[in-house]
Amino acid sequence: MRRVAAALLLVLFTVTASVPLRQFVLPEIVRLAYELEGRDLVYSWGGGHAEDPGPSNGTCRGYHGSIKPCPAQRTRGLDCSGFTRWVYALAHGKDVLGRGNTDDHVRRMYRVERPRPGDLVYFGKITKKRVITHHVGIYLGDGKMMNAPETGAVVRIDEIAKKKYFAGYFRY
Repeated sequence: MRRVAAALLLVLFTVTASVPLRQFVLPEIVRLAYELEGRDLVYSWGGGHAEDPGPSNGTCRGYHGSIKPCPAQRTRGLDCSGFTRWVYALAHGKDVLGRGNTDDHVRRMYRVERPRPGDLVYFGKITKKRVITHHVGIYLGDGKMMNAPETGAVVRIDEIAKKKYFAGYFRY
C-alpha cells in the first residue's frame, strides 16, 4: 500500500512540476483586476509609477489631457500602465513590469495570437524595429478589457474593438 501511495505521489509531483506556473497566474490577474475595479480608482497621468507599484500622485510632464490645468500632480491614482503594473505585481508577488511606460512594459512580454484572460492588450504601433504604444489594458475575454482609460475616469471595463490602434495581445 505504501509503495502504491509513494508511486502515486511521484507521478503527481512529476505531472504538476511540468505545468507552467503562468497558466495559473493569468486567472489570478483577472480576479485581482476585478477586485481593484470595485475600489473606484481614479485615473492620474503618470500614477502608479512610484518606487512601489500602486496608486500614487501623477505627473504633468507630457500631459495632453482634456482637463486643464493638469490635475495629475494632485491626484492619487493610476494611469493605464500603472494599473497593469500594480495588478501584475500583486499576481506575481513582485514588480515584474517595472516603473516604465507602456513601451517599456511591452518589451518584457511576448505576443500571443490567442489571448487568455489576464494577458495584456496594447494599442499603438509595434513592429520589429519600433515600439510606440499609448495604451494598455488587461484582457478579460469576450472582447473586453479592464483599463485606466483617461483623465476624469475611473478604472473600468471597455470593449477592445471601440478603441483605435489595436497593436496586439501580449503575455508575460
